[in-house]
Amino acid sequence: MKNVHVIKHPIIEHKLAHLRNRDTTPHEFRQIFNELGSILAYEATRDLALTKAPVETPMTRATAYKVKEDVVVAAVLRAAEGMLPAFQQMLPFAHFGHIGIYRDKSMNQTVEYYFKLPRAVEGRRLMLLDPLLATGDTCLAALDRLKQYKVGPIKVITILSAKVGIDKVLGAHPDVEIFTLSIEKGLDARGYLLPGLGDAGDRLFGTV
Repeated sequence: MKNVHVIKHPIIEHKLAHLRNRDTTPHEFRQIFNELGSILAYEATRDLALTKAPVETPMTRATAYKVKEDVVVAAVLRAAEGMLPAFQQMLPFAHFGHIGIYRDKSMNQTVEYYFKLPRAVEGRRLMLLDPLLATGDTCLAALDRLKQYKVGPIKVITILSAKVGIDKVLGAHPDVEIFTLSIEKGLDARGYLLPGLGDAGDRLFGTV
């Protein structure tokens, strides 16, 4: 599928099995979520531009390389908070924003309650953290808002995805890339991923 990168590895499958398990505690869930976030951060930044950086090693002078791009990471609340520490650790040079958007099922539309980005985001590479791409409504609303700020290339970083959500996002924003660990079988009547892992926010924070 064009612009969709499904990352596969035996360790990822092992961690996903624990993440899906209903008996996994919130503490374990947060830890695994963060570990998978690190893997996604690594994979989604393979194409970052580098610049030469002379360095003095304990042995000699050498030429090393550092990332020269300004990167912005925007996390969709609440679930993306579970991935944020991994991106902050892996990308210490990045700037971070938060987007509060949820899908109101009674009104059948998305509701924005918080939106905060770093200054001067125009033209800068952006990574949108949205761990569960199900119906795609929340992700689509976030992308619409981000493009109002004329950000640069956007990558959507998600742990689990549904084809319907992927199709909706790429249908409206064909220039976006999606990085995910699994494309699920589908959605249930409430819009939850199947087999999925339940409500990521509730499982991260032990809420109901």
